[in-house]
Amino acid sequence: MSKRDDLNYSPAWRRATTVILPPLIKALMKRDWRGHQHVPSEGGVIIAPNHLSYADWAAVALFTHEAGRYPAFMIKSGVFEVRLIGPFLHRCGQFPVHRGETDAALVLKEAEQGLRNGECIIVYPEGTATRDPALWPMTGKTGVARLALTTGAPVIPVAHWGAQEILPYGTTKPHLMPRREVQMLAGPPVDLSAFAGQPMDRDVLRAATEAVMVDITSLLAELRGEAPPKVRFDLVAERKAARIAARTAATAQPTSTDPTTSTDPTTAAADSAGADSAGEAGLR
Repeated sequence: MSKRDDLNYSPAWRRATTVILPPLIKALMKRDWRGHQHVPSEGGVIIAPNHLSYADWAAVALFTHEAGRYPAFMIKSGVFEVRLIGPFLHRCGQFPVHRGETDAALVLKEAEQGLRNGECIIVYPEGTATRDPALWPMTGKTGVARLALTTGAPVIPVAHWGAQEILPYGTTKPHLMPRREVQMLAGPPVDLSAFAGQPMDRDVLRAATEAVMVDITSLLAELRGEAPPKVRFDLVAERKAARIAARTAATAQPTSTDPTTSTDPTTAAADSAGADSAGEAGLR
């Protein structure tokens, strides 16, 4: 379903956000931004940034706006059902990700149609803020590759650094004064030609996703002036290892005879490992 066919969508609201939000975002951060020329002026395009903080959306939205495109984010569908917030997102033309669907084609159906209609859609390939200890990009989820290969839309890799100082991940209190500088760098479209015409099976989607992550990481290394780690942090593998360790600890621990003091380490560790999974917007 195209956003323009959605009765909740309002071009007037969309125009209003381009007037109201940019000055507010500029007041929050200093900017050192490069690479606007890589963002095509028209046609469907995917902007693929790294993810450091919940302050990312503001920086990436303004960067995209200043490149001459309206930023439409992919957001988990449940948020669209929240009172006041949901209607606002609909009217501003944002895209839901239906993660509960078993058919992969239905998960991204609105975004695919939006790209065919010429929209500029922002997709965080990592799906959630990085958990890499040094804040390098993690292993990506395959949603960005599926969108690109299905629609033929180019993927513009974007790296940014500094938003995490405005609002560190896991905190709710922003650091607004003094204003922090956010660096941002966009690169040329990711070369996905090797995957064109291939069946979109698990191996192809993962390989195409990694091609996107390699370009993003390279841009971030340029911004930071540092070399990235040789092995990419894999959040799914880390959570799996945590669950296995918890089960091992549970079998080695004596069983308590007092039900009021008994704790299941397996459950506790699993809950801890998956505590923020509801906030992930990407696809495995």
